[in-house]
Amino acid sequence: MSCGDPHETECGEVLDHLYEFLDNEMAEGDCAKLRVHFEECSPCLKQYGLEQAIKALIKRSCGCDDTPTDLRSKVLARIDSIRAGQRSGEQVVVAVETTVELHVESARPAPRPGGAGEAEPAGRSGAPVEAGAPAE
Repeated sequence: MSCGDPHETECGEVLDHLYEFLDNEMAEGDCAKLRVHFEECSPCLKQYGLEQAIKALIKRSCGCDDTPTDLRSKVLARIDSIRAGQRSGEQVVVAVETTVELHVESARPAPRPGGAGEAEPAGRSGAPVEAGAPAE
């Protein structure tokens, strides 16, 4: 992604390191570069705000559970693999499957489908749902 305006730090580089920034895992000098970029670039600032809100929602909803070490390792390895593919110019295809559904209002797992009188959850009808497409 790029806003089309010239910046000292490119939009792609900023977005590649966004979670490191959000997690305070960057050197202060690098953090300062990202802060300057956010002041100049409203699309990246908007993406930062969105990712920050998602991270806060996840923390509120799942903050009491520790992440299993093996899961964390697998996720980090997959992120590194995707980043390496993006840097080399390869087309990167990411498939995500989730089995946990949350009710945002209550931050509790959704009822399992198949109970009496329950409808099938959106996106589970067998037809693929495009990323960003509204749920049926």
